[in-house]
Amino acid sequence: MMGRSTLRRRRYASLIVRGVDTDRRKLFVVGDVHGHLAELARSLHAADLIDTDGNWSGGDAELWFLGDFVDRGPDGIGVIELVMRLSGQAADAGGRVDALMGNHEVLLLGMHRFGDEQVPASPSPRTFARSWLLNGGLRSDQDRLTDKHLEWLTSRPVLKLVDDHLLMHSDTMAYLEWGTTIDEVNAAVLAVIASDDLVEWWECWRKMTTRYAFRGPEGVPTVDLLLATLGGSVVVHGHSVIADQLGVPPEEVDRPLSYADGKVLAIDAGLYTGGPCLVVELPYT
Repeated sequence: MMGRSTLRRRRYASLIVRGVDTDRRKLFVVGDVHGHLAELARSLHAADLIDTDGNWSGGDAELWFLGDFVDRGPDGIGVIELVMRLSGQAADAGGRVDALMGNHEVLLLGMHRFGDEQVPASPSPRTFARSWLLNGGLRSDQDRLTDKHLEWLTSRPVLKLVDDHLLMHSDTMAYLEWGTTIDEVNAAVLAVIASDDLVEWWECWRKMTTRYAFRGPEGVPTVDLLLATLGGSVVVHGHSVIADQLGVPPEEVDRPLSYADGKVLAIDAGLYTGGPCLVVELPYT
């Protein structure tokens, strides 16, 4: 049986998954960090994207985070601040660091805006405060939110097409309920986030918590429909933990999961459950 010390070493492992060598600038993605700042910093350093002081060293590389910076881990705000700082430093160096909005960002912002206000006409008690607590919300994250954090978080897209990779947080078709182009979907979600409509906010949270759209016998035609509508040849997502999909302990995960005939790549290795912090270079083979 694996001892606790071994599990702890595995828990804080940094795994860099290298892609195919190309002449173009390097492209990396990172999944759900959930407040684990130290593990993220170690993984980015191992990938030569930050130096020992935590500053950008990736040159003209492009790095995308797929959302879920907060909840379930000790320092969600620290993760947000690191990504914000790297974004400016990478731009100065000719590179790019950017991020998508995940369902836990919607939850964090919904808790901040609505607290324990009941969702109108809901059949059972539904509040952002209740869901936030049930999903690992930390009071320290709420207390440390500033206007600068809020401005940055509320301007993040939910979809991005990069080098023929369709980046998204949740493995769901619910994005298409907001539009049939990436620009339409992003604009619709940002309009909800800019509003005071609690019902629409709750629907945004609900839609982005759905998952597993590309699994099973209908997975390939489903992802084909999504890609034909929004563009790209491969979906890259976080949200659904790889270990749960494979039925293995999180500490056994050491790479992303390619499935649906190679048209979908899952990169959430379950950092908060004991898996590694994956830094995945695209394209992945």
